[in-house]
Amino acid sequence: MPLPHEVLVKVNAFSLNRGEVEDLRKLPEGAPVGWDFAGTLEAGPADVSKLQDGMAVGGRVVGLVRSRGAWAEYVAVPANWLTVLPGNVTDAQACALPTAGLTALRSLEVGGFLLGKRVLVTGARAGVGRFATQLAKAAGAHVTALVRTAVELPGADLVTTEVRGSYDLIVDCVGGEVFGDAIECLRPRGVLVNLATPDPDERISFRAGGFDRSAGARIYTLNNFDELTAHDSVQDDLTRLLGLVAGFKLDVGVEVEAPWEETPAVIEAFLSRRITGKAVLRVH
Repeated sequence: MPLPHEVLVKVNAFSLNRGEVEDLRKLPEGAPVGWDFAGTLEAGPADVSKLQDGMAVGGRVVGLVRSRGAWAEYVAVPANWLTVLPGNVTDAQACALPTAGLTALRSLEVGGFLLGKRVLVTGARAGVGRFATQLAKAAGAHVTALVRTAVELPGADLVTTEVRGSYDLIVDCVGGEVFGDAIECLRPRGVLVNLATPDPDERISFRAGGFDRSAGARIYTLNNFDELTAHDSVQDDLTRLLGLVAGFKLDVGVEVEAPWEETPAVIEAFLSRRITGKAVLRVH
């Protein structure tokens, strides 16, 4: 049963995020999993004043859960961790948005006012990187996208396979050696937002001179769920992002959409990087 501040949502679709998928092997059998979902509001909170304006039982919603459980037919979620879904945004588009989109949005906001600034996004083809590239461009930045193989990407002024240049903001979605190289590319008072740690025991190296020349530069380690809790802005931020999707100004990049019975096969393709965009599973 939902808690007094929670609502019950009938899940229509959920998406995969690399972090949650890689964590599966660490969880006990039967543990609740999944962060992002889109569905129909089944039951409101005990206190109806907690509901967002325009949200009603039977209406379409999108949101995320910190304690997992979105990969299910029903999910209980705090009323302020979901928002109303615009009519012209599909469930697949919506459920691909929360974790990756909110992480990208917060990462860019760490960099402050971006108009005319130079931004580097590493790992720009997938998940957070794809959103960060487009949102940085929408904010007026000059955006360089780092990828494994050069392809056209929405929002990118320049696509490259090498870490080089000088940037006011770097959103690092790769980690490892790329993280070390990126540290050397910060401009004075620039900031590098660190999102990826593929191997927690790996030591990262960089040439100290490259960092020392950038007075006031800093590294900001961002954990999405901690950020969302600290800023208490999930509902407002999701609404902002959905407005961009509804206005055809943000491409969520759904690459695979399949029935949830195919979840194991989709996860395997996701982990082997045969899927680089978002993967969505429909709940029947």
